[in-house]
Amino acid sequence: MTKKERVLHAFHNEPVDRVPIAFWYHFSPDDDFGQETIDEHLRLYREADFDLIKVMCDGYFNYPNPGIAHIKNPEDWFNLKPMGADHPYIRKQIARVKGVVEAVKDECCVFYNVFCPMSLMRFGTSEELLMSHLKANPEAVCHAFEVIGEDIRSLIKGVIEEAGCTGIYYCVQNAEEFRFTAEEYKKIVTPAELAVLEYANTLSDNNILHCCGWAGDKNRIEVWKDYPARTVNWAVYVEDLSLKDGKNYFGGRCVLGGFDNRKMGVLYSGSKQAVKDETKRLLEETGTVGVILGGDCTVPSDIDHERFSWVREAADEFMGILTDKSIHAGR
Repeated sequence: MTKKERVLHAFHNEPVDRVPIAFWYHFSPDDDFGQETIDEHLRLYREADFDLIKVMCDGYFNYPNPGIAHIKNPEDWFNLKPMGADHPYIRKQIARVKGVVEAVKDECCVFYNVFCPMSLMRFGTSEELLMSHLKANPEAVCHAFEVIGEDIRSLIKGVIEEAGCTGIYYCVQNAEEFRFTAEEYKKIVTPAELAVLEYANTLSDNNILHCCGWAGDKNRIEVWKDYPARTVNWAVYVEDLSLKDGKNYFGGRCVLGGFDNRKMGVLYSGSKQAVKDETKRLLEETGTVGVILGGDCTVPSDIDHERFSWVREAADEFMGILTDKSIHAGR
């Protein structure tokens, strides 16, 4: 199979010649270095021989809506307007994705990291302001979520239709147990969040839902259980939900992940044998259909790229064993 065929087969729970593998990390979270950023994505992809590319939104965490500067009181959020599809914040991200897609041509699937509305508001203001305003005037803040969602939809349209991205890697956050009850989250956050994902699904049938455990705090992951996405990625170790159990939990959909992304995890710190053993354990437990091996989230940027080849080597060995067993069984 080609890399693109392999990933799409996995997405659709169809047999693959070998289990796809992909990891990613931040190159420079606060900066966009133009072509250099594109080149770094391509270098990682080629050196590690991954099966797909997830393009990071480094340099675009901060949502630069000029209306935010005028927010003093909670009700001021009612005055927020979308920046629009031609804003540099959106156009520059589309250009990055287009640069990556054009470089790999049709060789592999490319996905762009897109944050949910509440996270972009949090990045553009502060944790404290967002939560205090949400408590004081939830209707005003929810209006702002919808406005931000409009700009996110403009971004998604550009990266898929114009840049040629396969789909998005949709990062949902803010469902930590300390922040909301499940009922509060579904009432306050879900409508704008889900509207973005449902729009993405009208443009691509191959989107990834990332249930982010970014702060290490356990989420009320049940609020995302039925979000419609072809593939699901979550923090196995934060949520205490294994790859196998998560595949069942999310309705049998394709799952991506399995490896702890932190420096304490075996991928970053373990021996070669330990990494290979963990790879084979994951595949033995979860199976090889509808599975893509990767991390709970971004891995440390100083990780030795050779470690990715250990995962690949172990997965290939495991698939070889399965092939041999199938041959002996007459299949």
